[in-house]
Amino acid sequence: MVHPWHDVTPGITGMELPRHFRAIVEIPKGSSNKYELDKSTGLLRLDRVLSSAVYYPANYGFIPQTLGEDDDPLDVLVFSAEKVPTLCVCDARAIGVMTMIDDGEPDHKIVAVLCNDPEYASYQKASDFPQHRFKMLKRFFEDYKMLEGKDVEVDEIMPAEAADAIIEDGLSRYSNVRRTGGIKGLMD
Repeated sequence: MVHPWHDVTPGITGMELPRHFRAIVEIPKGSSNKYELDKSTGLLRLDRVLSSAVYYPANYGFIPQTLGEDDDPLDVLVFSAEKVPTLCVCDARAIGVMTMIDDGEPDHKIVAVLCNDPEYASYQKASDFPQHRFKMLKRFFEDYKMLEGKDVEVDEIMPAEAADAIIEDGLSRYSNVRRTGGIKGLMD
């Protein structure tokens, strides 16, 4: 069985990593269900139903073979005209990054667009988006965390270059930890 975190290559043939990468969708845009990758099996697990009248404003998932500061694969929000089904591999382009401080720890969210979506093809950087879109995105994370009784601080969207550095760091961290056998879901 293929493990989406470990067995999917993050790079896209003919495109430069880290700006362009493969993303694995866990949660389709418009969902109020919070699915998460079960690290040991590679399956999706229903973590919870959001406790408020909010829904994911973009397709939400992760970049394979990355490891964030929170010991999870790097999170990615992929904007597209349509919902992308769970566990679908899609080609994405980073346009920025939003960092949350969740329980005192940084939790980066790479903000990306679907590469082959004509509605988003011209979006190259965060400033190409209507600013209201990012106000909604920020508010989504603030509201759903607040109603779960968690403190969270959501920063403004940073440029794509900041996302590149975080992705490079996540790729390097994954590689280093994997070499020492410290990643869940891999056989010894």
